[in-house]
Amino acid sequence: MNWMNKLERKFGRFAIQNVSLYLLICYAFGYLIEMVNPSFVDYLTLNPYLILHGQIWRLITWILIPPYSFDLLVIITLFFYYSIGTTLERTWGTFRYNLYLFSGILFTIVGSFVVMGILYVLDAQAISVMGAKMYFSPEIAGAVFRQFSTYYINMSIFLAFAATFPDAQVLLMFVIPVRMKWMGIAYAVLLALQMFTGSFVTRIVIAASLLNFVVFFLSTRNLMYASPKQMKRQHEFKREVRQASGVTKHKCAICGRTEQDDPNLEFRFCSKCDGNYEYCQDHLFTHEHIKRS
Repeated sequence: MNWMNKLERKFGRFAIQNVSLYLLICYAFGYLIEMVNPSFVDYLTLNPYLILHGQIWRLITWILIPPYSFDLLVIITLFFYYSIGTTLERTWGTFRYNLYLFSGILFTIVGSFVVMGILYVLDAQAISVMGAKMYFSPEIAGAVFRQFSTYYINMSIFLAFAATFPDAQVLLMFVIPVRMKWMGIAYAVLLALQMFTGSFVTRIVIAASLLNFVVFFLSTRNLMYASPKQMKRQHEFKREVRQASGVTKHKCAICGRTEQDDPNLEFRFCSKCDGNYEYCQDHLFTHEHIKRS
């Protein structure tokens, strides 16, 4: 966890709060584009061949493309992912959840360029043997790279939630209570089958999109296996202890707020101030440094 703590201390202020909501907003724009002008979606896909030919906006716009066709079930599914995403953000912290989500996006982009490189190698071999390209063309590229979407990134969020809250229950088909660990295992088996039976492109898509889960599972094992009830009891116990003692652990030197005012507030000492002055997250980077001389 040391490397992650160092990153959070250095870049934590740039983390986007409630990032799951922004992902839903991106999907909303994507569905609107599909309804107004479906052919325009082809200009948004993650296509490294076209990116290298100047269409660099595709590095970002592919996130707008929804992974599912629009219907009532999809609306329920997306709100389910929003719910588990915000729960992970509250559990891990905003920065760690941002890092998890954006690393999945980055790995997917890298995976698409890996696929393009493999296709070029195969074409070079075909040209040397048959004198013509066999694997790569704009038409084939459009179909191949359309597989790179946020579908498996959403699935990585699901796996992360199942690993963090294995005993949490959801209602399958709104009726059958199922623990998240069993749904996570079932999905892992399904992924294994898809990788075993799919093409090399499918395997790279799945591996790239879920690499963030592997990295975070190995790096944050101490965050796993805490049920929502256990976390609630821990927060209530800590709040009761603070209220009973009347002593606060942190206090902002500017606004005077403590952890009793808001348990989600983060406090840091400023290394540039002369003395042990502590500031909340709202004033850590905006206060005037105190100098004794």
